[in-house]
Amino acid sequence: MADDYYKIMGVSRSASAEEIQKSYRKLAAKYHPDMNPDDDQAKKRFQELQKAYEVLGDPEKRKMYDQFGPGFEQMGGFRGGPTGAGGGGNPFEGMDFEQVFRGGGGGQPFSFGGDLNDILKQFMGGGAGAAGAGGAGGGNGGGRRRRSQAAKGSDLEATAEIPFATSILGGSVDLHLNRDGKMETVSVKIPPGVDSGKKIRLRGQGMPGANGAGANGVPGDLLVTLQVLPHPHFKRHGDNLELKLPVTLAEAALGAKVDVPTPAGVVSLKIPGGCSSGKRLRVKGQGVKKSDGTSGDLFVELHIKLPDHMDAASEELIRKLDSLHPLAPRAGLAW
Repeated sequence: MADDYYKIMGVSRSASAEEIQKSYRKLAAKYHPDMNPDDDQAKKRFQELQKAYEVLGDPEKRKMYDQFGPGFEQMGGFRGGPTGAGGGGNPFEGMDFEQVFRGGGGGQPFSFGGDLNDILKQFMGGGAGAAGAGGAGGGNGGGRRRRSQAAKGSDLEATAEIPFATSILGGSVDLHLNRDGKMETVSVKIPPGVDSGKKIRLRGQGMPGANGAGANGVPGDLLVTLQVLPHPHFKRHGDNLELKLPVTLAEAALGAKVDVPTPAGVVSLKIPGGCSSGKRLRVKGQGVKKSDGTSGDLFVELHIKLPDHMDAASEELIRKLDSLHPLAPRAGLAW
Protein backbone atom coordinates (compact mmCIF):
# COMPACT_ATOMS: atom_id res chain seq x y z
CA MET A 1 0.00 0.00 0.00
CA ALA A 2 1.48 3.34 -1.03
CA ASP A 3 0.42 5.09 2.17
CA ASP A 4 0.21 2.58 5.01
CA TYR A 5 -1.41 4.72 7.68
CA TYR A 6 -1.14 1.94 10.25
CA LYS A 7 2.62 1.72 9.70
CA ILE A 8 2.93 5.50 9.91
CA MET A 9 1.04 5.47 13.22
CA GLY A 10 3.08 2.54 14.53
CA VAL A 11 0.02 0.39 15.31
CA SER A 12 -1.49 -2.87 14.04
CA ARG A 13 -4.54 -2.99 11.80
CA SER A 14 -6.52 -4.37 14.74
CA ALA A 15 -5.56 -1.49 17.06
CA SER A 16 -8.34 0.06 19.10
CA ALA A 17 -9.29 3.74 18.86
CA GLU A 18 -7.60 4.35 22.22
CA GLU A 19 -4.36 2.73 21.04
CA ILE A 20 -4.36 4.85 17.87
CA GLN A 21 -4.95 8.05 19.83
CA LYS A 22 -2.21 7.19 22.35
CA SER A 23 0.31 6.45 19.59
CA TYR A 24 -0.58 9.68 17.76
CA ARG A 25 -0.04 11.81 20.87
CA LYS A 26 3.32 10.20 21.57
CA LEU A 27 4.63 10.53 18.00
CA ALA A 28 3.18 14.02 17.47
CA ALA A 29 4.98 15.27 20.56
CA LYS A 30 8.22 13.71 19.29
CA TYR A 31 8.07 15.11 15.75
CA HIS A 32 6.24 18.42 16.38
CA PRO A 33 7.92 21.31 14.47
CA ASP A 34 8.26 23.30 17.71
CA MET A 35 10.46 20.53 19.09
CA ASN A 36 12.44 20.18 15.81
CA PRO A 37 12.61 23.72 14.33
CA ASP A 38 15.40 22.95 11.82
CA ASP A 39 14.55 19.34 10.97
CA ASP A 40 12.74 19.01 7.63
CA GLN A 41 12.42 15.24 8.05
CA ALA A 42 10.64 15.70 11.40
CA LYS A 43 8.29 18.21 9.78
CA LYS A 44 7.50 15.75 6.98
CA ARG A 45 6.96 12.96 9.52
CA PHE A 46 4.59 15.18 11.52
CA GLN A 47 2.55 15.96 8.40
CA GLU A 48 2.28 12.23 7.60
CA LEU A 49 1.10 11.57 11.16
CA GLN A 50 -1.60 14.21 10.89
CA LYS A 51 -2.83 12.79 7.60
CA ALA A 52 -2.86 9.23 8.97
CA TYR A 53 -4.63 10.20 12.19
CA GLU A 54 -7.25 12.22 10.29
CA VAL A 55 -8.30 8.93 8.68
CA LEU A 56 -7.67 6.30 11.37
CA GLY A 57 -9.06 8.53 14.10
CA ASP A 58 -12.41 8.73 12.33
CA PRO A 59 -14.36 5.44 12.51
CA GLU A 60 -16.16 6.02 9.19
CA LYS A 61 -13.01 7.05 7.30
CA ARG A 62 -11.08 4.16 8.84
CA LYS A 63 -13.73 1.71 7.61
CA MET A 64 -13.49 3.12 4.07
CA TYR A 65 -9.68 3.07 4.23
CA ASP A 66 -9.61 -0.57 5.34
CA GLN A 67 -11.92 -1.45 2.44
CA PHE A 68 -10.56 0.66 -0.40
CA GLY A 69 -7.13 1.90 0.76
CA PRO A 70 -5.89 5.53 0.70
CA GLY A 71 -7.62 6.09 -2.65
CA PHE A 72 -11.02 6.05 -0.99
CA GLU A 73 -10.93 9.83 -0.66
CA GLN A 74 -10.78 10.13 -4.45
CA MET A 75 -14.19 8.46 -4.55
CA GLY A 76 -15.69 11.84 -3.71
CA GLY A 77 -16.97 12.01 -7.30
CA PHE A 78 -19.77 9.70 -6.22
CA ARG A 79 -20.98 12.25 -3.69
CA GLY A 80 -21.72 15.41 -5.59
CA GLY A 81 -24.74 16.26 -7.69
CA PRO A 82 -24.66 17.18 -11.42
CA THR A 83 -22.07 19.72 -12.47
CA GLY A 84 -23.53 20.73 -15.83
CA ALA A 85 -22.99 19.54 -19.36
CA GLY A 86 -19.80 17.63 -19.80
CA GLY A 87 -19.16 17.79 -16.06
CA GLY A 88 -18.09 15.01 -13.74
CA GLY A 89 -21.39 14.67 -11.87
CA ASN A 90 -22.89 11.64 -10.19
CA PRO A 91 -22.43 8.71 -12.62
CA PHE A 92 -25.53 7.01 -11.15
CA GLU A 93 -27.81 10.01 -11.67
CA GLY A 94 -31.20 9.02 -13.04
CA MET A 95 -30.90 5.38 -12.02
CA ASP A 96 -33.56 3.90 -9.74
CA PHE A 97 -31.50 1.82 -7.32
CA GLU A 98 -34.62 0.16 -5.91
CA GLN A 99 -35.55 -0.90 -9.41
CA VAL A 100 -32.06 -2.20 -10.19
CA PHE A 101 -31.77 -4.26 -7.04
CA ARG A 102 -35.34 -5.53 -7.14
CA GLY A 103 -35.30 -6.92 -10.65
CA GLY A 104 -36.65 -3.96 -12.65
CA GLY A 105 -40.27 -3.66 -11.66
CA GLY A 106 -41.90 -4.96 -8.54
CA GLY A 107 -40.61 -8.53 -8.90
CA GLN A 108 -38.87 -10.57 -6.28
CA PRO A 109 -35.74 -8.87 -4.92
CA PHE A 110 -32.31 -10.14 -5.81
CA SER A 111 -30.31 -11.80 -3.01
CA PHE A 112 -27.42 -9.34 -2.75
CA GLY A 113 -26.55 -10.20 0.87
CA GLY A 114 -26.66 -6.70 2.34
CA ASP A 115 -28.76 -3.74 3.29
CA LEU A 116 -29.51 -1.29 0.52
CA ASN A 117 -28.39 1.65 2.64
CA ASP A 118 -25.00 -0.01 3.30
CA ILE A 119 -24.41 -0.48 -0.42
CA LEU A 120 -25.45 3.08 -1.17
CA LYS A 121 -23.04 4.34 1.48
CA GLN A 122 -20.16 2.62 -0.30
CA PHE A 123 -21.15 4.08 -3.65
CA MET A 124 -21.96 7.54 -2.30
CA GLY A 125 -18.96 7.90 0.00
CA GLY A 126 -20.98 7.75 3.23
CA GLY A 127 -24.23 9.48 2.17
CA ALA A 128 -27.53 7.63 2.30
CA GLY A 129 -29.63 9.42 -0.38
CA ALA A 130 -29.25 8.29 -3.97
CA ALA A 131 -31.47 10.84 -5.66
CA GLY A 132 -31.28 13.84 -3.33
CA ALA A 133 -32.42 17.36 -4.05
CA GLY A 134 -30.94 18.57 -7.32
CA GLY A 135 -32.98 21.70 -7.78
CA ALA A 136 -32.25 24.80 -9.76
CA GLY A 137 -29.42 25.81 -7.47
CA GLY A 138 -27.77 22.38 -7.68
CA GLY A 139 -28.28 20.14 -4.61
CA ASN A 140 -25.71 18.02 -2.86
CA GLY A 141 -27.10 14.75 -4.27
CA GLY A 142 -27.84 13.48 -0.77
CA GLY A 143 -24.13 12.92 -0.08
CA ARG A 144 -22.41 14.70 2.78
CA ARG A 145 -19.87 17.37 1.92
CA ARG A 146 -16.79 17.68 4.08
CA ARG A 147 -16.92 20.86 6.08
CA SER A 148 -13.94 23.14 5.69
CA GLN A 149 -11.87 22.97 8.82
CA ALA A 150 -10.52 26.09 10.47
CA ALA A 151 -6.79 26.49 9.82
CA LYS A 152 -4.65 27.28 12.86
CA GLY A 153 -2.72 30.52 12.61
CA SER A 154 1.09 30.46 12.57
CA ASP A 155 3.10 30.73 15.77
CA LEU A 156 5.10 33.81 16.66
CA GLU A 157 8.53 33.78 18.31
CA ALA A 158 10.01 36.55 20.46
CA THR A 159 12.81 37.12 22.97
CA ALA A 160 12.23 38.83 26.31
CA GLU A 161 15.04 40.24 28.46
CA ILE A 162 14.29 39.97 32.17
CA PRO A 163 16.16 41.28 35.24
CA PHE A 164 18.23 38.81 37.24
CA ALA A 165 16.00 39.28 40.30
CA THR A 166 12.87 38.49 38.27
CA SER A 167 14.42 35.25 37.02
CA ILE A 168 14.96 34.15 40.62
CA LEU A 169 11.80 35.44 42.30
CA GLY A 170 9.36 35.47 39.36
CA GLY A 171 7.18 38.35 38.21
CA SER A 172 6.07 39.70 34.85
CA VAL A 173 7.53 41.58 31.92
CA ASP A 174 5.88 43.56 29.10
CA LEU A 175 6.76 42.38 25.62
CA HIS A 176 6.27 44.64 22.59
CA LEU A 177 5.71 42.79 19.33
CA ASN A 178 4.39 43.25 15.83
CA ARG A 179 1.37 40.99 15.36
CA ASP A 180 -0.44 41.03 12.04
CA GLY A 181 1.01 44.44 11.20
CA LYS A 182 0.08 46.01 14.54
CA MET A 183 2.34 46.88 17.45
CA GLU A 184 0.96 45.32 20.61
CA THR A 185 2.06 44.93 24.22
CA VAL A 186 1.74 41.50 25.82
CA SER A 187 2.32 40.87 29.52
CA VAL A 188 4.34 37.69 30.10
CA LYS A 189 4.17 36.00 33.50
CA ILE A 190 7.60 34.78 34.61
CA PRO A 191 7.67 31.78 36.99
CA PRO A 192 10.36 31.82 39.71
CA GLY A 193 13.66 30.06 39.09
CA VAL A 194 13.85 30.38 35.28
CA ASP A 195 17.17 30.61 33.48
CA SER A 196 18.31 31.95 30.11
CA GLY A 197 16.97 29.88 27.22
CA LYS A 198 13.72 28.97 28.98
CA LYS A 199 10.76 29.05 26.56
CA ILE A 200 7.27 30.14 27.61
CA ARG A 201 4.30 29.31 25.38
CA LEU A 202 1.35 31.70 25.38
CA ARG A 203 -1.45 29.81 23.69
CA GLY A 204 -3.67 31.76 21.33
CA GLN A 205 -1.33 34.78 21.26
CA GLY A 206 0.12 34.09 17.80
CA MET A 207 -1.19 34.96 14.34
CA PRO A 208 -4.96 34.61 13.81
CA GLY A 209 -6.22 31.63 11.84
CA ALA A 210 -8.96 31.45 9.22
CA ASN A 211 -11.26 28.77 7.85
CA GLY A 212 -12.63 28.22 4.38
CA ALA A 213 -15.38 30.75 4.93
CA GLY A 214 -12.91 33.48 5.80
CA ALA A 215 -13.91 33.74 9.44
CA ASN A 216 -11.36 33.74 12.22
CA GLY A 217 -10.15 30.26 13.09
CA VAL A 218 -7.85 29.02 15.84
CA PRO A 219 -4.99 31.48 16.48
CA GLY A 220 -1.41 30.29 16.75
CA ASP A 221 0.78 30.52 19.85
CA LEU A 222 3.44 32.95 21.03
CA LEU A 223 6.77 31.35 21.96
CA VAL A 224 8.85 33.60 24.22
CA THR A 225 12.52 32.78 24.82
CA LEU A 226 13.83 34.35 28.04
CA GLN A 227 17.20 36.08 28.26
CA VAL A 228 18.32 36.83 31.83
CA LEU A 229 20.29 40.06 32.21
CA PRO A 230 23.51 39.90 34.28
CA HIS A 231 23.62 41.12 37.89
CA PRO A 232 26.43 43.44 39.01
CA HIS A 233 27.22 41.31 42.09
CA PHE A 234 25.46 37.92 41.94
CA LYS A 235 26.01 34.98 39.60
CA ARG A 236 24.02 31.79 39.21
CA HIS A 237 25.34 28.25 38.94
CA GLY A 238 22.46 25.79 38.72
CA ASP A 239 20.34 26.31 41.82
CA ASN A 240 23.16 28.04 43.73
CA LEU A 241 24.06 31.73 43.83
CA GLU A 242 27.51 33.25 44.22
CA LEU A 243 28.44 36.65 45.66
CA LYS A 244 31.82 38.38 45.91
CA LEU A 245 31.62 40.19 49.24
CA PRO A 246 33.99 43.13 49.98
CA VAL A 247 35.31 43.15 53.58
CA THR A 248 37.82 45.29 55.43
CA LEU A 249 41.21 44.05 56.59
CA ALA A 250 40.02 44.16 60.20
CA GLU A 251 36.83 42.18 59.43
CA ALA A 252 38.85 39.50 57.65
CA ALA A 253 41.63 39.37 60.24
CA LEU A 254 39.64 39.71 63.46
CA GLY A 255 36.24 38.32 62.41
CA ALA A 256 32.90 40.13 62.28
CA LYS A 257 29.19 39.93 61.57
CA VAL A 258 28.12 41.65 58.37
CA ASP A 259 24.80 42.09 56.56
CA VAL A 260 24.47 40.26 53.25
CA PRO A 261 21.57 40.74 50.73
CA THR A 262 19.79 37.58 49.50
CA PRO A 263 16.67 36.89 47.37
CA ALA A 264 14.69 36.41 50.60
CA GLY A 265 16.04 39.57 52.27
CA VAL A 266 19.08 40.65 54.27
CA VAL A 267 20.78 38.02 56.47
CA SER A 268 23.58 38.31 59.02
CA LEU A 269 26.77 36.49 58.05
CA LYS A 270 29.43 35.59 60.61
CA ILE A 271 32.98 35.95 59.29
CA PRO A 272 35.51 33.94 61.29
CA GLY A 273 38.82 35.61 62.16
CA GLY A 274 41.92 35.01 60.08
CA CYS A 275 40.22 34.89 56.67
CA SER A 276 42.09 35.69 53.49
CA SER A 277 40.69 36.95 50.20
CA GLY A 278 39.04 34.09 48.32
CA LYS A 279 37.66 32.44 51.45
CA ARG A 280 34.23 30.94 50.64
CA LEU A 281 31.41 30.86 53.16
CA ARG A 282 28.14 28.99 52.64
CA VAL A 283 24.71 30.35 53.49
CA LYS A 284 22.26 27.44 53.31
CA GLY A 285 18.89 27.80 51.62
CA GLN A 286 19.51 31.28 50.22
CA GLY A 287 19.90 30.25 46.59
CA VAL A 288 17.34 29.58 43.85
CA LYS A 289 14.05 28.12 45.07
CA LYS A 290 13.28 24.78 43.43
CA SER A 291 9.91 23.49 42.25
CA ASP A 292 9.75 21.01 45.15
CA GLY A 293 9.94 23.85 47.69
CA THR A 294 13.61 23.42 48.60
CA SER A 295 16.29 25.97 47.69
CA GLY A 296 19.88 26.04 46.58
CA ASP A 297 22.59 27.77 48.61
CA LEU A 298 24.40 31.11 48.54
CA PHE A 299 28.20 30.97 48.41
CA VAL A 300 29.95 34.12 49.61
CA GLU A 301 33.53 34.74 48.53
CA LEU A 302 35.44 37.25 50.66
CA HIS A 303 37.50 39.98 49.01
CA ILE A 304 39.62 42.17 51.31
CA LYS A 305 39.27 45.83 50.44
CA LEU A 306 42.23 48.09 51.35
CA PRO A 307 42.23 51.88 51.44
CA ASP A 308 43.04 53.55 48.12
CA HIS A 309 45.65 55.76 49.83
CA MET A 310 47.59 55.12 53.06
CA ASP A 311 49.66 57.56 55.07
CA ALA A 312 53.11 56.84 56.52
CA ALA A 313 51.76 55.70 59.87
CA SER A 314 49.45 53.11 58.24
CA GLU A 315 52.26 51.81 56.09
CA GLU A 316 54.48 51.40 59.16
CA LEU A 317 51.76 49.39 60.93
CA ILE A 318 51.45 47.05 57.97
CA ARG A 319 55.23 46.52 57.85
CA LYS A 320 55.24 45.75 61.56
CA LEU A 321 52.37 43.24 61.11
CA ASP A 322 54.23 41.58 58.24
CA SER A 323 57.40 41.23 60.35
CA LEU A 324 55.44 39.73 63.24
CA HIS A 325 53.77 37.16 60.99
CA PRO A 326 56.16 36.27 58.15
CA LEU A 327 54.50 34.28 55.37
CA ALA A 328 55.56 32.50 52.19
CA PRO A 329 52.32 32.88 50.16
CA ARG A 330 53.89 31.80 46.85
CA ALA A 331 55.71 28.74 48.12
CA GLY A 332 55.16 25.84 45.74
CA LEU A 333 53.77 28.03 42.99
CA ALA A 334 55.07 26.66 39.67
CA TRP A 335 54.04 26.15 36.05
